[in-house]
Amino acid sequence: MSRAFWVTGPGQGAVMDTPVGAGSESSVLVRALYSGVSRGTESLVFHGQVPESEYERMRAPFQEGRFPFPVKYGYASVGEVVQGCDALLGRRVFCLFPHQALYAVPEQAVVALPDDLPAGRAVLAANMETAINGLWDAAPAVGDRIAVVGLGVVGLLTAWLASRIPGTRVTALDVNPGRRAVADALGLRFATACDRDDHDLVIHASGQGAGLATALALAGQEARVVEMSWYGDQAVTVPLGGAFHSRRLTLRSSQVGQIRPSRQPRWTHRDRLSLALSLLRDDRLDALITGESAFDDMPEALGSVLTDGRDTLCHRIHY
Repeated sequence: MSRAFWVTGPGQGAVMDTPVGAGSESSVLVRALYSGVSRGTESLVFHGQVPESEYERMRAPFQEGRFPFPVKYGYASVGEVVQGCDALLGRRVFCLFPHQALYAVPEQAVVALPDDLPAGRAVLAANMETAINGLWDAAPAVGDRIAVVGLGVVGLLTAWLASRIPGTRVTALDVNPGRRAVADALGLRFATACDRDDHDLVIHASGQGAGLATALALAGQEARVVEMSWYGDQAVTVPLGGAFHSRRLTLRSSQVGQIRPSRQPRWTHRDRLSLALSLLRDDRLDALITGESAFDDMPEALGSVLTDGRDTLCHRIHY
């Protein structure tokens, strides 16, 4: 047996005894060191806002239970392999696993961390993977004028990656002025508003309908707007009047569950996750981890982090 965090009702959770899982000759036993709370998706799960139509598509890889409740959910676990194949024994690994202290998974479900990546920072891997996928879908080019609207963890990582493309002008926007400090730490140009509508590419990641309206307003003639937010069961009004048609804008969605079709012949999900881990080897990214709680305190901590944590980015759980 192990212990795992379960969402038991709207805004409620508990740490409960849970089976470790069925082991096999090809499985590894992982002792968790850290896990990360994905504030966007896990907030929707925690408050019971996953629409019934998405119950199956929104299942995490090793989820137990069914939406809405009770459900064991999460996908950012970092741990140490304590039993299994010799090549992984004693290695620190990342796994798309819920918040659980000890678990058994097939060895192909874990990816070893680069030796120079701190385990505590590796909880950002799933968010980095989402940012990579968003940029694959957005296809930015050298010299592009890019705006990223909404500076949660995914928005910040997306803006940071885009800013590393030669010649790009990247503006990172959020209505919360408290995001300026972390944007500065990542070397990003921060703004709470922007009146320029000459952007080649606009990426929206705020999770708010008002943010999508801002993104559309920032797009220049024939520009692309990539929607990375997921709204759960919220109805969102999209302003497709005004200049939307005259500017011939393209609005497309991006979702990390699928790799861009043009890359699928060459890239697997495991390849993409390995890339995400390698890109986390930058000390500046520690600025995205804004709090930490002990695993046993999760039932109380998540109520605050997922409900009132306006200034929270990645909240880390230590075991």
